[in-house]
Amino acid sequence: MTERELAHEGTTQHDVPVLRRDRAGEPLRLLHVHAHPDDESSKGAATTARYVGEGVEVMVVTCTGGERGSILNPAMERPDIEANIAAVRKAEMDAAREILGVEQVWLGFVDSGLPEGDPLPPLPDGCFALTDIDESAGRLVQVIREFRPHVMTTYDERGGYPHPDHIMTHRISLAAWDAAADPTAWPEHGEPWAVSKLYYHMSFHRARFEALDAAMRERGLESPYAEQLANWQREPEWEQRITTRVDAADWFGVRDAALLAHATQIDPDGRWFAVPLDVQQTAWPTEDFELARSRIDAATPEDDLFAGIAVSAAQEARA
Repeated sequence: MTERELAHEGTTQHDVPVLRRDRAGEPLRLLHVHAHPDDESSKGAATTARYVGEGVEVMVVTCTGGERGSILNPAMERPDIEANIAAVRKAEMDAAREILGVEQVWLGFVDSGLPEGDPLPPLPDGCFALTDIDESAGRLVQVIREFRPHVMTTYDERGGYPHPDHIMTHRISLAAWDAAADPTAWPEHGEPWAVSKLYYHMSFHRARFEALDAAMRERGLESPYAEQLANWQREPEWEQRITTRVDAADWFGVRDAALLAHATQIDPDGRWFAVPLDVQQTAWPTEDFELARSRIDAATPEDDLFAGIAVSAAQEARA
């Protein structure tokens, strides 16, 4: 059994028919690279559930164990939880993985925590954000070469938000994207594999929150985003970076169930669930991405992460 298989022994892809294939007849494969357990459920999870339902093989890479994450759900603020937070978060990840129907692998790095204060305190020794990028990327290269994804997702250069682990996830993802295709890099990690497309998650942007805010007010409901939008500095160039909008509204319920599995991180009475599901589905039915790198011709805008890779039913019938 390989190192990757040992890392996610017991995980299985849900038993669904392979509905989508590439031009060689292979089932499509999607790799999400995330910093902590719960990130896979808060970023792109409805898109994940949609593709799993279409027979796409999906793997989540979790870079750290979330050991230094705060408990964000008051109901979980208990001494027994705090004393065993690493094991608790692993169990939460197991539950979310089953809900989403994905494979999952831990890269084994240690959570850096989110430094707070002015000035910011130094990061703890041995944490993920202080690792050597090239060395750290090697672990991800091995996963890429074994799983052989057509598409890979990660965070933008800001990390989505400026958590040091999110920024490091971005950096090692780009390094691994290059190195996995290079036969001279990490030859001990298997045969080279060139991922066709690399995307950044872009769902947390102003236009989406404006649409949700307006929809709440139109229904006479209190919006949880009013103060956030009032203090949000406009960045039109950032909005223009979105290239790909995946219609995932029908899978928002699966996303929410996966989020709730991370009970230490998600307060069911908090902002995540302040907007009713039907309002979200109507006001902003997509999850959004930026096509950051591509090794194939890809015309944007798109509505599918596998545009240019997947063979349509009509094409398959003609083959």
